[in-house]
Amino acid sequence: MAQQLLMPKATAVWLVDNTGLSFEQIAEFCTLHPLEVKAIADGEAAQGIKGMDPIITGQLTRDEIVRAEKDDKHKLKLAPPKVRVPEAKRKGPRYTPVSKRQDRPNAILWLVRSHPELTDPQISRLVGTTKHTIEQIRDRSHWNSANLQPMDPVTLGLCSQIDLDLEVEKASRGRPRPEEVAEEERLLSAAQTQNYRPSARDTEELDAAAVFAKLTAMRSTQPEEEEEEDSLR
Repeated sequence: MAQQLLMPKATAVWLVDNTGLSFEQIAEFCTLHPLEVKAIADGEAAQGIKGMDPIITGQLTRDEIVRAEKDDKHKLKLAPPKVRVPEAKRKGPRYTPVSKRQDRPNAILWLVRSHPELTDPQISRLVGTTKHTIEQIRDRSHWNSANLQPMDPVTLGLCSQIDLDLEVEKASRGRPRPEEVAEEERLLSAAQTQNYRPSARDTEELDAAAVFAKLTAMRSTQPEEEEEEDSLR
């Protein structure tokens, strides 16, 4: 990718104000027309634009400017960048080496079984396969289904652990965690609690409590009966 000048018009303003370069040199370096550079010098154009020093931004060196000032035929050249920014990767299916393509069905089977939350597009991105192949492995209609063995795609070198973790995290967003599902299974639903019937053990405990209460009531009435008998005597 060809290196491009940042803010060419602001750079042209600075070069006009701070160097002895010709209009043609500045115009070619800043990809402008020489008449536009002349208009900047005359104050007829770019009046509201603040000049930007290309030396501070690392796009030009002082030596390069001095060389061009001494030779009006010299063309200014951009300084090589100190930090190279990697080009953005193009989005598309992951390329799988020919030597590893035979392992993809095993990797797909592992993903389907170990991470059922993953969607077909996610599996396709991870191992570089097609939706048709994934469907065949899901419904066991793949031509080699009898011989497939689930194998971790990270171990096979088809994807990185980071990529796998990211896809699993995306697929798990909004889904209840396993411990939450277990807790919900332990709790009774409203319908279950409304139709609750006590077990035999619960009935026995309730009967024992009723008997104990009855005995307590009987004991409390005994002193009153003894007092009545004493008064009659």
